[in-house]
Amino acid sequence: MTTTVPAATRWPRPFRYVYAANLTESLGFQVGYLAVPVLAVSVLAATPGQVGLLAALSTAAFLLVGLPAGVWVDRSPRRTVMVAADLARAALYASIPLAWWADALTLGQLYAVVLLTGVGTVFGDVAAQSFLPELVGRDRLVAANSLLMTTNAGIQIGGRGFGGLLVQWLGAPLALALNAVAHLLSALALTRVRPIATVGTGRDRPAGGFGRQLAEGVRHVLGSPLLRPLAVSLAGINLTVNLMTTMLPVVFLRDLGLGAGALGLFLGAGGVGALLGAVTARPLATRIGHGRALWLPGLLVAPAGALVALVDTGAWLWLAGLGWLALAWRTGIGNVIGVSLRQRATPDALLGRMNATFRFLLTGAIAVGAGLAGLLGQYAGPRTPLWVGAIGAALTWLPLYRSPVRTLPDPDRLPPAAG
Repeated sequence: MTTTVPAATRWPRPFRYVYAANLTESLGFQVGYLAVPVLAVSVLAATPGQVGLLAALSTAAFLLVGLPAGVWVDRSPRRTVMVAADLARAALYASIPLAWWADALTLGQLYAVVLLTGVGTVFGDVAAQSFLPELVGRDRLVAANSLLMTTNAGIQIGGRGFGGLLVQWLGAPLALALNAVAHLLSALALTRVRPIATVGTGRDRPAGGFGRQLAEGVRHVLGSPLLRPLAVSLAGINLTVNLMTTMLPVVFLRDLGLGAGALGLFLGAGGVGALLGAVTARPLATRIGHGRALWLPGLLVAPAGALVALVDTGAWLWLAGLGWLALAWRTGIGNVIGVSLRQRATPDALLGRMNATFRFLLTGAIAVGAGLAGLLGQYAGPRTPLWVGAIGAALTWLPLYRSPVRTLPDPDRLPPAAG
């Protein structure tokens, strides 16, 4: 059996446009991922607590509107939601270099921008994941997710390293202008998509009131013996890893005296790990089973977080980068297998609400991790969140091991979920 991920050109034309949109948006995101905290620390002199608040606000939208977004996505044309989300984020990111050029940029504006762009990301991501089964068919979900995540991981490798250098050369405000351009190009690519089914077009709205529809999505996830442990494990991964990620700019720029370029290259090691995870997910799952492929890598890389917490100059920097790569490898495998399982186990009419529930839990955990990192960094030192995250990350495989997911078959061979 071949495990080669099909090239984008072998897929239906609508999927190729979505793939192109994802490509450009991901390139911009990698620059913005570094530029925002670097801008806060180096230009606006943000404290560790303010950096933590900034990171928390960037994902707080998933807690504020994450669950309702799923209902709206299931009621609306999914492509239209994706285009609107891209245009809104382009305008918001463009406001940062404009305010900086006018000498009017403040932390308050940066807080508002990351919060509102987070709202756009909620709708864009939920709609995109709900749109995918319509574009490629449920029997090709593992391959499609593997292609998307392999591409994203490849971009992360070069994008964060190049993004760090770009921020260092141009300055964070001008680098963020590229993020705005990337979202505009993504919106343009999405306008070329013509849906190939009636799912999510507004003609098949789910029955019942808004509250009932929202509750249906939550029950579908939390009541499932497969989806519930998956959500718990992935939320734990996001919380613990973001405890570390939030404070890494402070540790690199202030404690170690390293520049944005070094930070970008270090985070780029995570891209290498995510790429390896996305590429090896399918052959590993074929060899040891999809259930084991979801929990066993977490056990194997349990000590890796400690290497990140010990980051320093010299040899310790390389060891910490290796630990960061290992954590990302585990996440890359889980993303390919886990997302495919979610999509395969959910009927079309519930896809938006299922994805919104997962994003509420998973990205909500990121917001909690960022806020907790800010508190711990402010009052116990920036190294403390690294150690708390490392200890927690070592335990995140347990919910999967203690559930039916441990013996999961290939998601593509699961019976389609009833509508």
